[in-house]
Amino acid sequence: MSEAPVSPSQSQRQSQTQFQASDAPSILPKSGLAEVGHFDELTASLSISGASRADLTSSWGKFFEYLSTDSAADMDQRTINLARQVRDNGITYNVYADENGPQRPWSLDLFPLLIEAKCWHHIEAGVLQRVRLLEHVLADVYGPQTLLTQGFLPPALVHGHPGYLRAMHGVQPVGGRYLHIAAFDLARGPDGNWWLEGQRTQAPSGLGYLLENRLAISAQFSPAFDSMRVQRLAGTYRALMDSLRSLSPMGNEAHLALLTPGPYNETYFEHAYLARYLGLTLVEGGDLLVRDEHLYLKTLKGLVPVHGLLKRVDDQYLDPLELRADSTLGVPGLLQAIRAGNVLVANAPGTAFLESPALLGFLPALAQKLLGEPLKLPALATWWCGERGAMEEALQNLPTCAIKPTYPGSDIHASFDAVLGNKLDQHALDEWAGRIMRHPQEHTIQTHTPLSQMPTWAQAPTTSGTPAAPGNQMLARSVMLRVFAISDGAQGWRVLPGGLARVASKGQDITSMQRGGSSADVWTLTHGEVDGTTLLAPHLSPESLMQRKRLVTSRAAENLFWLGRYTERAENAIRLARLTLECLHGEEDSSPSLLVWLGQMAQANTLVLPGVPAPTQAPRVFERSLIDSLGSTTAATSVGYYLRALKMAASTVRERLSQEHWRIITRAEEDLFDRFASARQKADFSSLKALQILKDTSDHMAAITGAQTDRMTRDDGWRLLSIGRHIERLGFLSNALRRALACGSLETDSGFDAMLELFDNAITFHAQFQQSHDLAALIDLLVLDRDNPRSIAWVAHTLRGRLAKLAGCAPQELSELALKVPNPNTLGLVQLCDTTLLTQVLTECSQAAYEVSEDISTTYFTHSGLVNYSVGAA
Repeated sequence: MSEAPVSPSQSQRQSQTQFQASDAPSILPKSGLAEVGHFDELTASLSISGASRADLTSSWGKFFEYLSTDSAADMDQRTINLARQVRDNGITYNVYADENGPQRPWSLDLFPLLIEAKCWHHIEAGVLQRVRLLEHVLADVYGPQTLLTQGFLPPALVHGHPGYLRAMHGVQPVGGRYLHIAAFDLARGPDGNWWLEGQRTQAPSGLGYLLENRLAISAQFSPAFDSMRVQRLAGTYRALMDSLRSLSPMGNEAHLALLTPGPYNETYFEHAYLARYLGLTLVEGGDLLVRDEHLYLKTLKGLVPVHGLLKRVDDQYLDPLELRADSTLGVPGLLQAIRAGNVLVANAPGTAFLESPALLGFLPALAQKLLGEPLKLPALATWWCGERGAMEEALQNLPTCAIKPTYPGSDIHASFDAVLGNKLDQHALDEWAGRIMRHPQEHTIQTHTPLSQMPTWAQAPTTSGTPAAPGNQMLARSVMLRVFAISDGAQGWRVLPGGLARVASKGQDITSMQRGGSSADVWTLTHGEVDGTTLLAPHLSPESLMQRKRLVTSRAAENLFWLGRYTERAENAIRLARLTLECLHGEEDSSPSLLVWLGQMAQANTLVLPGVPAPTQAPRVFERSLIDSLGSTTAATSVGYYLRALKMAASTVRERLSQEHWRIITRAEEDLFDRFASARQKADFSSLKALQILKDTSDHMAAITGAQTDRMTRDDGWRLLSIGRHIERLGFLSNALRRALACGSLETDSGFDAMLELFDNAITFHAQFQQSHDLAALIDLLVLDRDNPRSIAWVAHTLRGRLAKLAGCAPQELSELALKVPNPNTLGLVQLCDTTLLTQVLTECSQAAYEVSEDISTTYFTHSGLVNYSVGAA
């Protein structure tokens, strides 16, 4: 079944102006940009072979008037600034998320896609009609199913689709609505009409990315943005949040969360960004549990009810009890909580079958039956090959169509990437025809239309570091528009006035971010008033301010705890590696006892691989092993390993970190690995080179620890981060001093000075005690000084206080866990000058660090006391 095309109407065409090509700024080429056969967004006309550029549309003409003084070099600089902003803001899209590799920066083109008011009104009306139609279809399919019994929908596209959830049949969704967010992918054909190519209803992506696109591009062209009456976006996001609250079981008092698959998902940046922008709690499946048919969030303070979920997890993974048993992304019992009416989920589970391209061919008849009107926004002609007549017609059109899977992403049906018939030779076409005839239901054929093309800016190439002469740097690229319909409470839906433009790579007509495509901001213009709503500075009552206090989930707490530990481990590894390399190449020969101590510390802290000869036996071999391990993540757990672990821990709590904090973390990790990779290529592995890299990395770490100390709210999450750091510091410093006492390195001047350097106290010590190498003075500063933040007593005291505060103890009281941390100040300096007693105290401190770490995990992260409850327990 196919949807008949309609002829373009005048209201769908963009108006043109008398802005002549000769009036254009120097950056605009004088010939047509769009490829032949494609609609040119700049001129609102079809590009024809041999034709010169027509007049620009009124909107594009006005846009380029604001760039009339810009040269190609200016545009190149804008492009550089934009790329830097994307990088600095940490906007990423992981094509295939790799826990060991860098994330891919989000690709954003410089120019926005401009849509004039008449054109937008047509798109808006068509999208609103289609989302109403889809809601009616869902209500019938999960209710009386008259559309199936009367033959308006084939059962194979509903009951046979893995996205149809039988467990939700007969369930009235909380708030009475199935769809809260729906996305529609639109293509503009050579005729100037917008055509629907596909729809996304399960967990549509793009709402976060388009916000970042808007912020970045409006800043690049602020005069044009301010004067061209571009419709704003914030009002629609506020309407979404108001709608979710009003439709949830608790109304405006509802606690809403965003459910994400986690940091390895390709669009995780968007999840974290949206959660922060919308004021939602970012949660993973492991953060939640169902008890007595209600959904709860596991926090450090216990279980907190959750009344609504904005889900970004595919339906099949939502509940391992009733859906995919192997899912670790969902929540056992979630469907039962939904059926009981105790939690709103947006979108309602079971909407994925609407994403089948085969369904598009049946919607015109459904619109007539359910709405009593024809569709205002037509779809590309579509044939589901499960119908014999449709298959025969589709096979005749195969060379000019796209071949798509009827059940994309399915585990039980054939799934494949869409293929364009015009890219296949006759042999390949015959093979596809055979596959279609053997398995007709698995294939859907859709007319392929050449996409309209918009201008993009290609930065001028460089030769030997010198910019090339500016040429025709404005290139036309095919574009597809994703438009979002958003729930608007009792009013129904509204269309987000903008969208996400996906731009194909050069020479391609398929807009895929996974195939190297990019994105563009979308400016929809209006003749009326521009909405000034903002969510960046909402007006809150005192009551709502109390309700918005950030919760610390158990997962976030654990990751913050490990963020602190890996931060401290990285600092310790850097300091120890620098000290070791400096001692191996000092002006004076290091004492044997010092080398023994450094070798033991390197082995104990896994800066070198097991079995590497000690520096006293083979100093060059030891040095080489140490340097080789610095930039590795697969062998010794040295600096590179800890920086990578630090970044991964931070990525799971990005919504709690400032952009500057995250940027420093990623820059520190990338810089170290890039420089070591470069050193390997040049075979430049000298100690001097390694020391310079370590010094620069140490500067990055100072910035990271500064951000953790001065730029984070002192809530329980931050306390756990601080506790993690102090546990690591207590164990590291105690072990370092204990080992030095055991091997006698403190009895030498070089060993004494090395210990001060490791504690980062050399300047302080010499300021107080000049050049003295008295052991009592060392113990006083490094063990007992409560004003020295790197003394063992200060670390122990601070750790005890943070543990007590975390447990909610009154001032001056200590929790049971805090009392496990020894207090070296209970003994005097004279007593601790007895090295036997001092060694005993240091051993107790290092052992306490290990035990407290284990107890924190049991107490705050595992919720081991909850495992005996079933999902229906009272």
